[in-house]
Amino acid sequence: MWSVVKSVLAALIGVQNDRQRQKDFSSDKPAAFIITAIIMTLLFVMILVGVAIWAAG
Repeated sequence: MWSVVKSVLAALIGVQNDRQRQKDFSSDKPAAFIITAIIMTLLFVMILVGVAIWAAG
């Protein structure tokens, strides 16, 4: 599970190398990557909203 989180974080910030990307795409469980990416994106948006509310208040 840690490798999925690490791969998703690297992909989200754009620093994933080609070797790791090829390994991820050859994985037999793409649902783990999709679910993890959705959760990480939602967390990122919630943090941004929280910071915006805090800065405005």
